[in-house]
Amino acid sequence: METLSYATLERAGYRGFLLTEGTERVLQFGEGNFLRAFVDYFIDILNERENLKTKVVAVQPNGSSLAEKFRKQDCLYTHYRKGVSGGENVEEKRVISCISRCLNPKEQFDEVLACAANPDLRVLVSNTTEAGIVFDAACGFADNPPASFPAKLTRFLYERFLWFGKERGKGFVILPCELIDDNGPVLKETVLRHAASWNLDKAFADWVERENIFCSTLVDSIVTGYPFKMAETLNWENGYVDYLMDVSEPFASWLISCEGENALFETWGRLIEEAGLPIRFVDDCAPYKERKVRILNGGHTGMALAAYLAGKETVGECMQDEGLACFLRGMLYEEVIPTLSLAEAELTDFAKSVEERFSNPFVNHSLLDISLNSISKWRVRVLPSLLEYEKRQHKLPKRLVFSFAALLAFYRVAGVEAGAYFGKRMPGMKKREKCGNLEMETKGRAGGSYELRDDVAHLAFLHERQNLGKKDFVAAVCQNRKMFGRDLSKVARLVEETAGLLAEMERHGIYEVMKSL
Repeated sequence: METLSYATLERAGYRGFLLTEGTERVLQFGEGNFLRAFVDYFIDILNERENLKTKVVAVQPNGSSLAEKFRKQDCLYTHYRKGVSGGENVEEKRVISCISRCLNPKEQFDEVLACAANPDLRVLVSNTTEAGIVFDAACGFADNPPASFPAKLTRFLYERFLWFGKERGKGFVILPCELIDDNGPVLKETVLRHAASWNLDKAFADWVERENIFCSTLVDSIVTGYPFKMAETLNWENGYVDYLMDVSEPFASWLISCEGENALFETWGRLIEEAGLPIRFVDDCAPYKERKVRILNGGHTGMALAAYLAGKETVGECMQDEGLACFLRGMLYEEVIPTLSLAEAELTDFAKSVEERFSNPFVNHSLLDISLNSISKWRVRVLPSLLEYEKRQHKLPKRLVFSFAALLAFYRVAGVEAGAYFGKRMPGMKKREKCGNLEMETKGRAGGSYELRDDVAHLAFLHERQNLGKKDFVAAVCQNRKMFGRDLSKVARLVEETAGLLAEMERHGIYEVMKSL
């Protein structure tokens, strides 16, 4: 079969929307699955519905061979949206045609900088991972290219300043998609630090502040990326080979907050609204991030470890088990939502969408993958809900406390090999015959070992103390400020209730305890 290209689609009589020619208005730092299934998908929709005629220049943050795949496919790729939305199954396919070229900065940094001379280029987007927005003192102005994303951006903005610094309205709307608090202001601060460390003109720093809008954003969509298991079948169905196809769920949300007025921003906002895209402009992203972290991410972390010990493999399996699904609903609606600041209707609607997303049959979200670095995840995603609930209700939330007990059960070290720590499934389960259908469900998997992937200091601490009595062990863990940022033993009855739940898990099995809650 031929590789996907404009010529291939023409020969095949393709009748879907394609933008063969357009104006490069967006520079995108990142060419991975998420941006292509999220930002570029939205731009493609705008091109079709609002005749935006906009092309995107994609820049690989670190450089790789992927740019060559873009070139061979005329920067086209097939995007699939699969899942459940509003109770209806969704399976959509779209060839995305908004990317004009993909540049490898290690080989083409001069071409990246040359984009600064394009007066039509007005929007910058990035997704370079949460670790991407950091100040790197080792980066120099003359590096070709500088190693970090903020250093590359600073160099690019300086080039723009040289071209248009004396004109008004030639700065950028900058939309970082990295999942950190206040990602826009943090990125601006990092750019200004690089400018100062490179002794660039003060006029440049003033221009960065005056002419550029660094927005804070919050992105939310599950993108599973290249469908390795289905790729051959999909290629045969399409009649072409596509090395860049990607898959996402139907749900998507992009919240954008910014200060200042910008005619371009206002124009695009109107087009976005007319196109019906799930992009909202809000005064502050913080309460929405809190909602996402506590409900979506907290739902994952609060359920995943116990469910894995009980024999489940994926989030979808959990949602098919009514006992575990009820546990999740009780945790979210009765213990998490009452601690949040947004309107209750908005929170419950979001929680319902989370249930739907967790049940998506096309997203096989592994519980073991979710378990990575669970100590820090539990601290950020679950602990704030537990503490706020206790503060408001003057009692502990039983399901959130159970998630803490499950965290400790999951991190019980069964062995150490070559410096790696391993746990064992369903620890301390003495009476399996009393666990209903659990034995049948986990046959062949129960008792299996798994690697504990977390901070080695945390794992060593737990390992050294796990033979203490349950109450003493829980108390020692709660007092570890490095793990949780505070002394949790001071939270009324948390030590006692957690130790009691660990004992219940041993007597009845973790599945039965979870189901009873």
